[in-house]
Amino acid sequence: MTANSLVLTGSLLRVRRFKSPAGIPHCVVQLEHRSQRFEADLPRNVYCQIQAIMSGQHFECITDKLQAGMEIQVTGFLSTQQSRSGQSRLVLHAENVELKS
Repeated sequence: MTANSLVLTGSLLRVRRFKSPAGIPHCVVQLEHRSQRFEADLPRNVYCQIQAIMSGQHFECITDKLQAGMEIQVTGFLSTQQSRSGQSRLVLHAENVELKS
């Protein structure tokens, strides 16, 4: 098996909850990350936005609390998702979520 794991902290820009036709609860959030890291001994400002998906009943107790502006930490794996227009984008599928604020 190859490694595919990511831990990212950020602020929620958007939160959308829905159930699949099979009744599985999903919560899709837009996560905005800002930090500063060192690369080649120089400070680098880091910024990204990524969609994170939380699927399943075990996330319902936390997703009910999520609102835009909150800070969370998501641990999960990356995968591509194809939009209706045919464009692929990178998505973070959550395995664990913690409220930070």
